[in-house]
Amino acid sequence: MKLDVFKGGELRQRIWRFRNEFVRVGVLSFVANILMLAPTLYLLNLYDRVLTSRNEITLIVLTIVLLAFFVVMAFAERLRSQLLVRTGVRLDEDLNSPVFNASFEAFLKRAGGNNASAFTDLISVRQFLTGNGILAFFDAPWSPIFILVIFFMHPLLGVLAVFFAGIQLLVTYHNYRSAFSDIESAARASRESAGYVEGKLRNIEPLHAMGMAGNIRDRWLRYHETSLAKNEVALSKQNRQQSFAKFIRYTMQSLTLGAAAMLVIHGALTPGAMIATSVLMARALQPFDLVVSTWQQFIQARMAFQRLEKLLNDYPERGEGSIYPVPKGKIELDALVATAENRKTPIIQELTAEIPAGKVVAMIGPSGSGKSTLARCMLGVWPDKKGKVLLDGQPLENWDRMELGPYIGYLPQDIELFDGTIAENIARFGKIDADKVIEAAKRTGIHEIVLRFPKGYDADIGVAGNMLSAGQRQRIALARALYGNPPLVVLDEPNANLDDAGDRALVQAIHELKREGSTVILISHRLNILGVADLLMVLRDGTIVHYGNRDTVLAAMHAPVAPNVVSVV
Repeated sequence: MKLDVFKGGELRQRIWRFRNEFVRVGVLSFVANILMLAPTLYLLNLYDRVLTSRNEITLIVLTIVLLAFFVVMAFAERLRSQLLVRTGVRLDEDLNSPVFNASFEAFLKRAGGNNASAFTDLISVRQFLTGNGILAFFDAPWSPIFILVIFFMHPLLGVLAVFFAGIQLLVTYHNYRSAFSDIESAARASRESAGYVEGKLRNIEPLHAMGMAGNIRDRWLRYHETSLAKNEVALSKQNRQQSFAKFIRYTMQSLTLGAAAMLVIHGALTPGAMIATSVLMARALQPFDLVVSTWQQFIQARMAFQRLEKLLNDYPERGEGSIYPVPKGKIELDALVATAENRKTPIIQELTAEIPAGKVVAMIGPSGSGKSTLARCMLGVWPDKKGKVLLDGQPLENWDRMELGPYIGYLPQDIELFDGTIAENIARFGKIDADKVIEAAKRTGIHEIVLRFPKGYDADIGVAGNMLSAGQRQRIALARALYGNPPLVVLDEPNANLDDAGDRALVQAIHELKREGSTVILISHRLNILGVADLLMVLRDGTIVHYGNRDTVLAAMHAPVAPNVVSVV
């Protein structure tokens, strides 16, 4: 049985912190297993002494002692179970934040795989380490104790017990080797099937509107049928293995009893020792049978452990960044290059530019020119980049993100709100400052609309804001970006879903941010909003072709510009 996944790594080190708890479980397992010898001794004395002497007092005393041992054994097993439950809770508390942060960073960097399954993996590892599966491994080492007692009954029976235990070990190891690949393949197919349908359900409205549900269902069924077939293979093999292991165990118990009976016939063993040997043999082989029955749980926990270990190693907990004074919003780009997987040419091609603090910069250009990617680089959320992005002279990655976050406002092109109330979404799910929430809402023109909801700012917006119109979602997301008057605001297509009133509120909000000294980076295809800009940046194919004063750049855009030549005016 290979336990190589438990060597080294962040996850192993965290689990190792609970070694004292597992040692206590081992001690309690020792007590419970040693006391399991009590029924054997009881049977031995019952057949060889009580039945022959017909002494009722001896029978009563032996029975009372046996019941006392049973009470202690039950108490030890109860303590063992409670300790494992408490250890599971503490283990989860120790791991949930690192797993969440690692999954968050993996999603941010668009790493492959279904990183949401990390939480399921955590549950799988926790349940195995603190459930019946691990108890089988705690009980198995005590099988030699029972075999040793069988040797005291008769050496021949002891040798026979060792031989049968070896067979059981070989069967157990063979089951592990043969079942691992099938269970792993079935689990992977199940994750792919679930991940496929989950991803499509996020876009259920266009699927339904355009009649795509049937086509998506057919494709999902192919994933699902593959998953069912592989699960069927794995379960069938596991059932065969369990049946065979049970057959082996019962056969060996019966043969042991037959061998003991032969010794009784020849006067080398007492009838009591014969019955006791049968019970001891059953107890010695029971842990191996339990191990076989929990193979699937063990293998799934092993695979979950490997995935979690890789996730935590790839995305270890970061130390807190430096805390600097409140940023003024000056952005510097130094040889910035942004790339993406499976793309031959960079999206952003070695840009060097400076955005002064307190200015409104409009970024325009055709679709695919790199505007949104550049904005994400400026915020430090684009995964594959080279070069530097400086905020007030400091590299963006050096800032403590929790400290920096309140000073940044960001409205992404794809609006994403979260389950909760309007106030919670605007306040970024932190401590709600009612005055700041209302101020941000008024700036975006959503305040009067919110007051018309039955619960006002306490109205629940539903899953991803599905209780709101597209324009309302845009305004609330804009209010979230403006909450607390951050000194750096990045707005990506902020007027995409706004009506005329929303446009006017947006322009007014940008003017107010400018008066307060905030740096505003504005991306838009609608040129009517350019009137609020101080500077204009024109991108094409990931390069800056014009950058400077708005009016000067607009005039320069009408003059011919040589390809790949940047006009900074």
